[in-house]
Order: sequence, then structure tokens, then C-alpha cells
Amino acid sequence: MSSVKEEGKDRVIFVTKEDHETPSNAELVEEDPDDPYEERGLILPNGEINWNCPCLGGMASGPCGASFKEAFSCFHYSKEEVKGSECLEQFRGMQECMQRYPELYPQEDDKETQGGPSETDPSKQDSAPEPTSTPTLAAPVQDSSTSTAPADTPPPSK
Repeated sequence: MSSVKEEGKDRVIFVTKEDHETPSNAELVEEDPDDPYEERGLILPNGEINWNCPCLGGMASGPCGASFKEAFSCFHYSKEEVKGSECLEQFRGMQECMQRYPELYPQEDDKETQGGPSETDPSKQDSAPEPTSTPTLAAPVQDSSTSTAPADTPPPSK
């Protein structure tokens, strides 16, 4: 005979060995293929965008979520010959929003400048690349037709 114990927000159910031996009478609910909260990838079976897809990396929420959805929807449903070519204003609006929140949406060039000067840094454009202190050596080429060892066997040490 099972017993139930309430502990704050939790409910603990104790069951006996006999309870486990009886077959379950739980009824499984058939999955709804059009459930927008089910993880089904970016595009749902009905062709709509799954804004809950983890592949969007949270872009559909946050301060620029609405402008992201507007731009992405425009691109997704675009019928133009050059897909999304009519969505430039929406993408511009999304970009302007993201620039207002650089701590949430860092730019690629911002990431590079945090780690050091980038290739697009004007102060480094006219300077020659710095020489490396370790020369690069080419590995010797062995003629495989004269070797009896398999290809993945290292050459014998001397």
C-alpha cells in the first residue's frame, strides 16, 4: 500500500514492492505534431517558425527579440528572387537595436579587439607581420612504394 507525504512544495510518494509488481494504468497522450512548444527544430511541420528552438540562441527574446522576429520572419517568408532582399529595413532595425545593447549582443570586431588588435585595425595595416621565433620545418616525405610498413605506422627511430 502506497503512502503520500507532503513536504512544502514537494509531494513524496512511497510505494511497496506489490505496487511495483502491478501493471501501470497510466495513459499516454498522443503527441500533437503542431505543438509549437515541442522541440522540432527551427521550422515546424506547418512551415511556421519555432521561436522556442534552442538553435536561435535566445535571439527571439530580450530587448531586441521583437525586431529579430520581424527581420527573421520577413526573410523566412520572402518570395523575392533574391531571398530577403525586401527585408533590409527590418534587418537594419534589428542591427540598430543590437548596437544599443553591446553587452548583450557583442559585435565580431568587439570580440577581436578584446583579445588584441584585429586585422582591420588601422594602426596595423601598413606594418609588416612580426617574425615568429620558431621556424616551421617541413616533415620529410617518404616514398610509400618502397616501404613495407602500413601507412599509419611511424617511421623507425634511429
